[in-house]
Amino acid sequence: MSAAQDGVGARAARRRFATLGRSVALFRAFLVEQTDPDHFYGLLADDSVRQVSGYTPLAGRTVLDVGGGPGYFASAFRAAGARYVGLDPDVGDFSAAGDSVAGMLRGSGTALPVRTASVDVAFSSNVLEHVSEPTRMLDEMVRVTRPGGLLFVSYTPWLSPWGGHETAPWHWLGGDRARRRYERRTGRPPKNRYRETLFPISISHTLRWTRGNDAVEVLDAVPRYHPWWGRWVIRVPGLREVVAWNFLLVLRRTSAPPPGGAEKTELTGGRVAM
Repeated sequence: MSAAQDGVGARAARRRFATLGRSVALFRAFLVEQTDPDHFYGLLADDSVRQVSGYTPLAGRTVLDVGGGPGYFASAFRAAGARYVGLDPDVGDFSAAGDSVAGMLRGSGTALPVRTASVDVAFSSNVLEHVSEPTRMLDEMVRVTRPGGLLFVSYTPWLSPWGGHETAPWHWLGGDRARRRYERRTGRPPKNRYRETLFPISISHTLRWTRGNDAVEVLDAVPRYHPWWGRWVIRVPGLREVVAWNFLLVLRRTSAPPPGGAEKTELTGGRVAM
């Protein structure tokens, strides 16, 4: 089979995966994300592994999950044969999903404690909107990915109906106003606090970053949870910010990494050989 035929077959397989039924199941699970996180994140983990597998085989590959949170993705990636390493600012968060902290790293997404060009897949799900310097995190994910490796990054755009997270849709009237409203109604601050742990990010901003980065090529830029026939919305500036729900960017690392780079092996304070 030629490379072109193989590419057509892979795209067809991804279309068969991105069905309306899948979108409905994910949306229903999302509605109980706050009350039943095990259900939502367990479903999302399985869905994510299947989605990543549509772009690259996972068996024997090293996957770095930037912002792995409570570790819901660990078992799903490992079941696919990947060597999974989760990274989060607080390793203790991994215990929320009953996962061991063994093989997990504590560190910042904007300064990854990982050796340059050492992972096959740099993965991040719904983290970028929680980072004050999102392009710096993207740069770091590019740095640690081997040439030919895959970057899989998704996030909720600020203008999405869910961009304000638990304060949505009132964030459309302003992040600070939405936060104050939430506090008045619940008597407590939201977990995702505007410009503290939740930052406005746009699809256009991320696409501009890709156009200015010669070290990556875009394999896909799609609404992550939409059926395949809804992909067109990403081509429409403005509209995509509102209707994409969640934006997925799939990149391939193209250029060789710069020489050098630390190779310390401490859990924190240095870069870990993967």
